[in-house]
Amino acid sequence: MKLTIFGASGRTGLHAVRRALAAGHETTAVVRDPAALPADLRDGASRGLAVVQADAMDPAAIEGAVKGRDAVITAIGSREGRRPTTVCADSTRAVLAAMRATGAERFLLTSAAGLDAGPGDDPLTRFVAKPLVLQRILRHAFDDMRAAEEAVRASGLAWTIVRPPRLTDGPGKGRYRSAVDRNVFGGLSIARADLAVALIDLAADPDAAGHVVSVAG
Repeated sequence: MKLTIFGASGRTGLHAVRRALAAGHETTAVVRDPAALPADLRDGASRGLAVVQADAMDPAAIEGAVKGRDAVITAIGSREGRRPTTVCADSTRAVLAAMRATGAERFLLTSAAGLDAGPGDDPLTRFVAKPLVLQRILRHAFDDMRAAEEAVRASGLAWTIVRPPRLTDGPGKGRYRSAVDRNVFGGLSIARADLAVALIDLAADPDAAGHVVSVAG
């Protein structure tokens, strides 16, 4: 496939880029500052990697990065902690606008499993951990992600929303559990490396379009 990854210099985005390259996909990494990429990725043309420096908030600046791509993935996340933020929603709207302008269709948004407490969750998670703890502590980040999800659902594109639980930086297992339009039972965490595996797998799965896919380790 021809893939474009936004947030490519972030902790999840880096794993997604490496996974895409390992799978043999022609990959474009969109970053604000190429110097933020590891040295081995800054000049990856021989391995099928193109690095594009652009402002992901500017639709016109990123049209070239999404045109003709089989799938576009965004792993952009907020670094504001518990403070109000709109980075996920703003960047998502910009990417969607660029895709509509260029005719690109397949889009994957990295969101969070904590947004919804519902089917698939055990009682403690569904009625206590998520609504009374997690959603209060991370309310600003979750508000941002909800707005991003709303934009995706209304986009008219072949979208998939990918919801991981708590992300860890340890080594991945090379596999993951998933559930469509419901949460993963007992899905408390996932390694970023395994989330990357899921993102690249789902980018190639037409049956995932139009669905929320929860993933966990």
